[in-house]
Amino acid sequence: MSHQVLNVPKQQLLELKKYYHSSLKDKFPQGAVFAAKTSQCSITAYQSGKVLFQGKGADSEAGKWQQKQGISSGNKTKKLGSSPAASVDNHAYYPPDKTEEKILLGSDETGTGDYFGPMTVACVHLTKEQMNTIDSWGVRDSKTIKDDTIRALAPKLIHECTFSLLILDNKKYNSLQEKGMNQGQMKALLHHQAITNVMEKCSENGLDFDGTLIDQFVTPSGYFKYLSSNNKKWSSEKPLYFATKAEGLHPSVAAASILARYSFLQEMDKLEQKLGLPIPKGAGPNVDKAAKKIFALKGKDSLYHITKWHFSNTTRVTN
Repeated sequence: MSHQVLNVPKQQLLELKKYYHSSLKDKFPQGAVFAAKTSQCSITAYQSGKVLFQGKGADSEAGKWQQKQGISSGNKTKKLGSSPAASVDNHAYYPPDKTEEKILLGSDETGTGDYFGPMTVACVHLTKEQMNTIDSWGVRDSKTIKDDTIRALAPKLIHECTFSLLILDNKKYNSLQEKGMNQGQMKALLHHQAITNVMEKCSENGLDFDGTLIDQFVTPSGYFKYLSSNNKKWSSEKPLYFATKAEGLHPSVAAASILARYSFLQEMDKLEQKLGLPIPKGAGPNVDKAAKKIFALKGKDSLYHITKWHFSNTTRVTN
């Protein structure tokens, strides 16, 4: 899908809105001034002055405004004196309208803010029929569902969908971090691998899809930079989309969030069984208290192998 981004002086946004008045849509993304749909492309104008053209006629439609007003292309030229983007979702990789009607691979992660336990990433493919099925189960963002419900839903999802689940244990996590890799890089590589795995499964099983949606944890340019720095790249011809709170935009991301959370809970269960001690989630005072007990009873090495060692909890616990 072709796309163009223009940097439009804010006073001209109303002129564009007036021009597309007959094609305006009732709903548009957070931070947008208006959205329109013509026979040639979709247009979304943001409060920052950025205007996104998407579709087969994006180049010609954007070019018309460039020639008429001398407006710069956001793909090539930075607008002088521009204000910060009104939203982190203000970019060319935001998913198109009626996203929920498309068959998309959904990718999400969890465990990134927890001192104890691994980081887990899941990617999910759902057919139209499967989307209808899991909707009847009440599948939604794992952060809004109690852990007991996740433990009940996840096994059903595992049997229903096509997925890939990756677990980065604490030992490997700490090793990568000590070599200079930040958490964003780790997440990018895990997402990329999980998505690649599901694409291969789709190819093997004759499953089609329209693109991929990642629950956004970094800007699209940052994501591609992380991949490039590790000799990876997005090579699929299918579009890749990014959006915050993507679990609410497409059921495959919601399903991925549940599978990732389920895996994290299982790994935490294993740690508790191994240590014979309760291990709280998060990174707050109760976590420090539990970590101090483990440090006193099991020693530094044991604590190192079950935590994200660079978290500030370590200093509070070991000093």
